[in-house]
Amino acid sequence: MIRELSIKDERQMRSLGSKIARGLFKGAFIALFGDLGAGKTTLVRGLASEMGIDTIASPTFNIVRSHEGRGMILDHFDAYRLSDHEELLAIGFEEYIDSDSIVVMEWCENVIEALPQQRLEIHISGSGDDVRTVKILAVGNEYENILMGL
Repeated sequence: MIRELSIKDERQMRSLGSKIARGLFKGAFIALFGDLGAGKTTLVRGLASEMGIDTIASPTFNIVRSHEGRGMILDHFDAYRLSDHEELLAIGFEEYIDSDSIVVMEWCENVIEALPQQRLEIHISGSGDDVRTVKILAVGNEYENILMGL
């Protein structure tokens, strides 16, 4: 199941993240794709805000940052600096996937081989002042329910 949206500004991107968060479940995985400045971290901020998490910074230099929200943990990954999926697996990525945490990863195109089969994929096109095109692909019944709720 695929859905395509146009996002005009940062407020709308945060709102999309918030709406997605309302449908999340323990162990959910969200894969974010898009160029620099596309709005990936802004979307994560909206998602985190809905979970009761106030501070989100891009984990580019840390690879992953964990945040405790209302009843759930958000593990925010950034694969920008990884050269391949083997580096991700070497830091214990599978343990995060096997947990009850919500896992959101930016720059998934760099580690596609390590991603779980069932996931919510969000592809963002555009940057700067451009209107963003957001394509959301749901793989798995639980993820299709999230998409239908948007």
